[in-house]
This record gives sequence, structure tokens and C-alpha cells, in this order.
Amino acid sequence: MVRRDSGSEDRTPGAFGAPSRRRVLRLAGGGLALAALTAGTVGCDEDSVDVEDPGSTGGDEPKGGGKGSGDGGDGGDVGEKGQAPKPLWTKPTSAETYGDNDELVAGAGVVIASGSPLAALDAATGGQKWSLPGGAVPGAPLLLSEDTLYLASSDYDGSVIGYAPASGKETWRSRLGKEYRQPRPIAVDEEQVYVIAEILEEDGSSKTNVIAALNSTTGRVAWKEQRDAGTEQNGIHAAVRGRHLVYTDFKKNLTVRDTASGGQVWTHKTTKTNYGFFTVHQDLVIVPQGNVLQAFNLADGKEKWSLEASVGALFREPAVLEDVLYVADSARTMWAVDPRSGKRLWKSEALADAGLQVPRQYVKAGDALYGATDLDKQGGIIAIDARTGAVRWTFNDKTGDYHAWLVATDGKHVFALHGKKLHALPV
Repeated sequence: MVRRDSGSEDRTPGAFGAPSRRRVLRLAGGGLALAALTAGTVGCDEDSVDVEDPGSTGGDEPKGGGKGSGDGGDGGDVGEKGQAPKPLWTKPTSAETYGDNDELVAGAGVVIASGSPLAALDAATGGQKWSLPGGAVPGAPLLLSEDTLYLASSDYDGSVIGYAPASGKETWRSRLGKEYRQPRPIAVDEEQVYVIAEILEEDGSSKTNVIAALNSTTGRVAWKEQRDAGTEQNGIHAAVRGRHLVYTDFKKNLTVRDTASGGQVWTHKTTKTNYGFFTVHQDLVIVPQGNVLQAFNLADGKEKWSLEASVGALFREPAVLEDVLYVADSARTMWAVDPRSGKRLWKSEALADAGLQVPRQYVKAGDALYGATDLDKQGGIIAIDARTGAVRWTFNDKTGDYHAWLVATDGKHVFALHGKKLHALPV
């Protein structure tokens, strides 16, 4: 008998429920908390907001001076005194984002922000290449593989659809079945697309959900497994490595399944400070657990290594980029770690020295690390020397928009989304 994800009594609001406390705190910064509560704004899994002095970095006044400041290097066309580069272009978008890292993607010469209509902009010029009138389903990710963009159908007809990212033409379609509702893609590998969907009751309600694998060539269902009552189909973070599908939800479960059979391999509880964030590297899944960063073997769930944060600090969202693990803690200390061993490569206090927020999302281009923060007054996009942790510059559009910043790269540009504005920065 397959052991399934376990539920929990402490229900955290999902993407289609009331807004989470973290989201309300962030909305309150823009004066929109009341509107979010009365309108039932979509919740999301942003990290908690640090309370800081309301300074402003400004688009052309980076706070990279003092210890940890850099000279620009390969981080972009940097102006005098480490100033942020001017955008190559800035375009308005139809973006409808909630702070998830998979709401801005770049590839095949285009950049796409989640919204309705869903528009793909030319990466070099910002000109529109194509658009889909129905747009993206709120709360569902933009799932981009090497050659296909997978979306939940905006017609809510139970379909998952694949599009060519360069042209917007439909190339693939699949349906899980009439007995399931709102299937959403959560991960993809070379052979399968993984989805989670609600299981319909006879009266049209839903109390349980299913996780399934769809063949990325034929669209046929490879396997499906019912999850336990009380598990969430919203707020999913997922990744695939070899034979292992790894995912979390708002129930604070870290779950690993076999990609060939769907059978559950193991599951661990995560802390209330995690909110579902993790990263994977080779045969390890790396999870922030309060003041400890833990790495578990994908095959059996055994701990491989652990790392403690600064005294009194909690680890935030991690990322493995080009075989280096980057993570910051709530004391605004930045770490670079060997993901195989947990050995520290460097530790930098440049973020704290510059009075900047902790990034919640990272991309890497050249020898620069680009981090996107939540509330924008003390952040925006921060360019960090990936070799030392020194702050090179910060970019902020000065709009004061309450939305979290999102960042993506195609290796030639760094794309920064803030509210309804999409900026392309040089690398």
C-alpha cells in the first residue's frame, strides 16, 4: 500500500482561500490590506516581512558602499560609483502576480510574466511577440521546459496545454479526466509533466486531491495517486531530479515520490518558518528549517549535512546556481555553500552593511548574482558579486508598488518585474 502525503489540522490559507498573514502584512505596506481581505485576494507563499526603517535605495542610488561594496565588474553596464545600469527597455504588462518565483520566465528569445492576456515580449526589444487572450490561471505556475511552456487551461475545462514559447502556438494538450478539476502543472522533466488536481465529489465539491504524471509526448496519464484528506493542492513548490519528484505545500510536508510509479518514497515535516521553500542539487534536497539548513538524501530522506545560521537568525529562501548554494538569513548575512558537503565558501555581511533587504529569489549571469526582494523601499534587484558576496548595485523603479520583485534571466539580460512594469537590465 502506498503511503501518502499526511494532512494537518492547522490549516494555512491556500492560493484560492483568504490571504495569508504574510500576504496581508505585505499588502498593508501598500495600503491594500483591507481590500485584500474583503475581496478574498489570492494568498501566496511569500516569506515573512522584516520590519525595517523606511529608507529608499532609489533606482540610481545603490546602497553598496562600505564593507562589501563592489566596482561593478561583469554585473552589467554599471555607471559611476557603482550605480545600477539603466534598463535596456521598460514595458507595461498585464502582470497578475502574487510573489511566486514561477510567475516570470525567460527563454527562446522571449520573457513572459503571468497575467491576462498572457503576453510574450521580445527579450532584446520588449516588443510583443504573441499573446493568449485567456491568460494564465491565477495561482498556477508558468512551467517552462527546454522547448515548451505548460499552462493550466484558462477555460477551466480540465486541460493542461503546452505552447511553443517562441511562437505561442499550441503543441501539446492533455486531460486528466472528467472526475478531476483544475489540474495544475507543478514540475516537468524530459518525459513527464506532473500535475495536481482536485477530486470531484458527486455534489461537485472537492475534499481531496490527486497528484499525477502526464506523458509529455502523448499526453496520456502515466500514473496518479490520491493524496490524503487535508493535504493542500495550492501553494505547491516542486522540482524533479532523476527518479525523484520533490514537493511541498502549506501543510509543512516535504514529500518525495518515485517519478516512474508515483509511489511515495519518504516525507518529512518542515518548520512553520519554512513556507515550502527548498532547493535541490544532484541527489540532495536542501531545506531551511528555522536557524538550520538541512540537506537530505533524495533516495531515503537521511540527513547528509546541516549548517547553522547566525545567532538568533533564520535561514530564508535558498537557491543552487551553477553548483553553488546561495542563501541569506534574517540577520541579512549572505552565505555561499558547497551543496554537496555543506562547507561554507564565503560569508558576507554586505547586505546588512548597505541596509538592504534579504533577497527571496536569485538568478545568476556571468559572475554576478541577482537577487529580488519583497517590499521595495530597501531593495528591488540587488546585484551581488557571486565570488565574494559584495553588493555591486541595486535597481529600484521608485514606484512604491506593494508587489514583490521577481527576477529571471536568459543569460543575456536580467528581467525585473515589479507590479505592472517589466524592466530589462543588461548583464
